[in-house]
Amino acid sequence: ISQIIRPDGSLAVVARDGSESAIVKGAASTYALAQEAIASGRSIAQVIAARGLGEAVDMVRLAEAGAFTLPITHPDPTHLHLTGTGLTHLGSASARDAMHAKLEGAETLTDSMKMFRMGLEGGRPATGEVGAQPEWFYKGNGHTAIAPGAALTSPGFALDGGEEPELAGIYVIAPDGTPARVGWAVANEFSDHVTERINYLYLAHSKLREAAFGPEILLGDLPADVRGTSRIRRDGAVIWEKPFLSGEANMSHSFANLEHHHFKYTLF
Repeated sequence: ISQIIRPDGSLAVVARDGSESAIVKGAASTYALAQEAIASGRSIAQVIAARGLGEAVDMVRLAEAGAFTLPITHPDPTHLHLTGTGLTHLGSASARDAMHAKLEGAETLTDSMKMFRMGLEGGRPATGEVGAQPEWFYKGNGHTAIAPGAALTSPGFALDGGEEPELAGIYVIAPDGTPARVGWAVANEFSDHVTERINYLYLAHSKLREAAFGPEILLGDLPADVRGTSRIRRDGAVIWEKPFLSGEANMSHSFANLEHHHFKYTLF
């Protein structure tokens, strides 16, 4: 599902199944659909099926026209939290082997390596058990969430603008405080690695930047193996590119463990 901005400025929700895309009838927003699903005890897919689909749309043309906004928004942007967990991915096979060599050969480990090892050893607990806590950071709120295709802007005091592909879990909170997962989106966690490298205690400062996610939220389960390529183009030419791996098959933590350690805080 996606959200688009109509010519009159109102939101509409688009549902896509394969190559077929259409407007969800009577859906004011993704957030409204999610709250309707919670209130009625149904999945969002069931709510969409009950409402039915209306006008067919061309996703490529909508993207070219800049019609996509964030795939989910909150009526009050300050009530949308952007947070992340770090050191949760195993990386490529070569990176994995190099990391294991460091863990086995070093007498003293940095805090980052210790955290990575904790994830390897305890990030995927048995069902019903609690595993190791991941690294956690705060990115901002709905005011720093940038629509897909829009510009990511570095503040004037930034020392770096680092592109970082991510997988975003999208959640809404039910009226009784229960978190409910809407689905999954690709994301760009734009941060300042030069500031972070000055001193690890500057990590929090390095993360307080804009971030983008979308344009679509995948409903239901995420494939265990998610792969893509991150590219930077300048004047039409690719000047940097690198593959990325995500999904539980490529992670040291399970999603259940990450979700437990986030939502154990009543703040969220």
